[in-house]
Amino acid sequence: MTRTKPRATATTLTSLVAAAFALALAPSAVAQVKPGDSITPANAERVRNLVSPGTHIAVTKGMTMKIAAPIRIEWPPPYKIATEQYAQQVRLAPDRRSVLGYVAGQPFPFLDLNDPDVGTKIMWNAYLRPIATDDADLRFFECQVAPFNPGGEQKQMLVSEIGHIAGYNNIGRTEVQPMPVDPDFKVTGVWHYSGAYPLIAPADDRGVGVISYRYWEAGRADDSWVYLPKSRRIRRLNEVIGSSSPGLSTWDGDHAGGFRAKPQNYSFKFLGEKNMLGCINAAQVPARPCTTDGGATSCAESWEMRHLYLVEVTPRPERITGVLHSKTIVYIDSEMWFNPYVDSYDRRGELWKTQIYLLTYRDRPVPDARVAIYPFPRQFVIAASSIDLQSGISTTCYLPSPNTPERECWYINMGAVGRDFFTREALAKAGH
Repeated sequence: MTRTKPRATATTLTSLVAAAFALALAPSAVAQVKPGDSITPANAERVRNLVSPGTHIAVTKGMTMKIAAPIRIEWPPPYKIATEQYAQQVRLAPDRRSVLGYVAGQPFPFLDLNDPDVGTKIMWNAYLRPIATDDADLRFFECQVAPFNPGGEQKQMLVSEIGHIAGYNNIGRTEVQPMPVDPDFKVTGVWHYSGAYPLIAPADDRGVGVISYRYWEAGRADDSWVYLPKSRRIRRLNEVIGSSSPGLSTWDGDHAGGFRAKPQNYSFKFLGEKNMLGCINAAQVPARPCTTDGGATSCAESWEMRHLYLVEVTPRPERITGVLHSKTIVYIDSEMWFNPYVDSYDRRGELWKTQIYLLTYRDRPVPDARVAIYPFPRQFVIAASSIDLQSGISTTCYLPSPNTPERECWYINMGAVGRDFFTREALAKAGH
């Protein structure tokens, strides 16, 4: 969409997005699959051009799909209002990589696909997406590592569980005071705090945890620390560690949640738009391991046609060196601004990893929620797989896990976590 008016209203945003969505998913665009179809390894060829290459490989190895009718995703009303209020003042910096004038909401709601900077703007929209603008606390986060075993039993290699995976934003806040900017931002320059601790399982690593600070300033690298309970020491981590997978896990920090490395360290190239499948309204919550691929992924779930933007991400060698991937292709949903899948390539340019995300859209993360209940529907990730396609090993995380006592798992924009969670003192105390 092209910006044609000096000011956009919430009504204008809604109507334009609705019209574009309806046009994008016209019947001719979805002729290859239809609601009610089941996709299995036997007919995986039907979706080869409707998912990423890595996701297609997962289907050939046993991950099944149920094709559903597409639905419309609405932004949370506070995010929509913030977009209307602040988007007109946002622009790219002269370096064409950083953002100036951002306060809250989506920075670039109107896109001209012929704009040479459109790939950068799409990625900034994805970084500042509506799924969790203020804070989020994911409790009893469980991940299972298993190899693909099409048609066979699950050969589980590892189960890990983390007490909290949490984040807190200093800017872009739309639902919890202080809004829209935490005064801490002017003092520290921190854009986003994140933390994952304490590790509950496996027992040998119990108490391990990580915290990280990301700064809004383009030239300032992330600060990250890990707590190691065996030595009772906190160690600083190098920024490039984000492209490495710890232990048996196939996840790395740069690709958790999509592509989340510091944006100014990378170049973004718009590859086009395409109607493809995505799981954005899963019916089975909690998600369950696939019985058809040895538990490597979660299935079978509802997949529907979505309108996606494709962006190629490559490291800028003058900004960062030592990363293990040569490029990443991000597939971004044009309504929810989340990615149903992400493919990354190794230094030889060969397909290496794929991340697959299953989301649901409702006013609570699970049907029996008692605390995390919202006055409007919003997106929740219910399962996410990171697959090393070269080794055949997958790490699938469940949110919530069917095996943990915490049934709600997702606490989004509820003030469930504050800045005090992201201190080295809190990290060490939790790991003792």
